[in-house]
Amino acid sequence: MKNIRIEAVDTGLYDIARQRLDTLTKPKGSLGRLEEFAQRIVAIKGNKPPLSLEKKAIFTFASDHGVVEENISLYPKEVTEQMVYNFLKGGAGINVLARHVGADVIVIDIGVDCDFQNTPGLLIKKVVRCTRNMRKGPAMTKNESERCIDTGIDVAIEHAKKGYTIFGTGDMGIGNTTASSAITAVMTGRPVAQVTGKGTGISDQALKHKIKVIEEAIAINVPDPKNPLDVLSKVGGAEIGGIAGLIIGAASRKIPIVLDGFISTAGAMIAYSIEPKVKDYMFAAHKSVEVGHKALLDAIGIEPILDLGLRLGEGTGAALAMHLIEAGLKTYTEMATFEEAGVSNENKS
Repeated sequence: MKNIRIEAVDTGLYDIARQRLDTLTKPKGSLGRLEEFAQRIVAIKGNKPPLSLEKKAIFTFASDHGVVEENISLYPKEVTEQMVYNFLKGGAGINVLARHVGADVIVIDIGVDCDFQNTPGLLIKKVVRCTRNMRKGPAMTKNESERCIDTGIDVAIEHAKKGYTIFGTGDMGIGNTTASSAITAVMTGRPVAQVTGKGTGISDQALKHKIKVIEEAIAINVPDPKNPLDVLSKVGGAEIGGIAGLIIGAASRKIPIVLDGFISTAGAMIAYSIEPKVKDYMFAAHKSVEVGHKALLDAIGIEPILDLGLRLGEGTGAALAMHLIEAGLKTYTEMATFEEAGVSNENKS
């Protein structure tokens, strides 16, 4: 895996940002978490103008999962390929919401069992053609897992050079809630049943089967919770590794990165376990209705911005949260101070 240097943010910049926020024409702290977002962006990017988040990108990593052959999803594996085409045509939920917030959607084929043609908006970075069935053995080799992470790092650095100022994570992969639940159970130490949900909307009976499949996969592979690469390779997914790499690459270039839901946060858990300083650069877009998501957010120690009952993935939650993060920064940079506006400030007595 690439050796990437990540610096912790300058915590002194939080205080500098707070001082300015407290001079703006509003009661102190009255914009709530929007002020927190502004402080964090200042700490990540520094306090030198221009401070802007206008050039946004959402990276939707796509991969197939061999565990789908265990009938753990409502949908067949082919839907991954079909949805990639939908993304490229602009017809998916992420396309609609990205247009709404002014973000570019960049789709990365990191493990789809299909040979795509070169198409604008698609990066063909295939590491595997579908992971192996983790119920029968490791989903990937260690080398494949490292290549997935390196691919995400490269994508982040490439787009940092293109001038993007904020990244969002997204995913597409039938079966990837199964892999994410396995990662969550291993890395948080919680029972599989406590961190496994219905994914695409399976029945109660199918959920019991899904839990059993994950339990057996963990028992067969014995992933080491202290070794994130071991966990990723044995019970993870290529898109999850790509997301982990994107987070590491973004942090190395001091770019804030907005996590989408459960699958993205499984990638974040891998990245955080490799290098804890990436936490300084991560925003959790929302809390998914997938039960394992909160366990991951708690393990990393990040608070979600939204709670809208979302469970689509693709980067949809990240798009919505980007809007609020940018709003917080704009209040910081565009609001007048009491002095500038000629408005009386609070009494000091």
